[in-house]
This record gives sequence, structure tokens and C-alpha cells, in this order.
Amino acid sequence: MKLVWTPTALQQLSEIEQFIAQDNPLAALEFVTYLIDRAETIRENPKMGRIVPELGEMDIREIIAKNYRIVYRLKGPEIQILTVFEGHHLLPDKL
Repeated sequence: MKLVWTPTALQQLSEIEQFIAQDNPLAALEFVTYLIDRAETIRENPKMGRIVPELGEMDIREIIAKNYRIVYRLKGPEIQILTVFEGHHLLPDKL
């Protein structure tokens, strides 16, 4: 399956990197690379993640990467990464 990052998810990765880089640029790059690598694992088993509790929709799932949630949608031959955010937050209103 093809993995596609939405503009929103890419912006969030950039913001995560910028925030961490304030203290440690190398750690920022390593962490964002970890998040991307973790998302790539979805290709092998698209239904590996749980259904997002706030939504309850079968095609919108998430995996946990340390303390972050990577939310994705299964849509035809694509896996769309919708959002990446800290796990203690609720899912953003807009996907």
C-alpha cells in the first residue's frame, strides 16, 4: 500500500522537530525520523493500529509512538497519515 502524508501531518512533524531542536537539534532529527519509521510499519499491516476511540470509525486508526499518536485513514490503496500529536491531547477537531 502507498503511504501518503497529508500537509497537516507534515506540518506537525515540522513543528515537533522545531520544538525539540530548541534544546537539541540532533535529538529533534532523530525523533522525527523515529516517527516516520514508525508510520512506515503500517504498510506491512494496515490494520495494526487501534480504531481511534474518539471517532469509532473502522477506517481511521492510530498507532502509538512513544508519547505520540499517529492517526491514519485506510482509503483504497492508500494509507493516509492524517495527524501526529502528543498522546495526552485529544484528537484535533479537523482531520
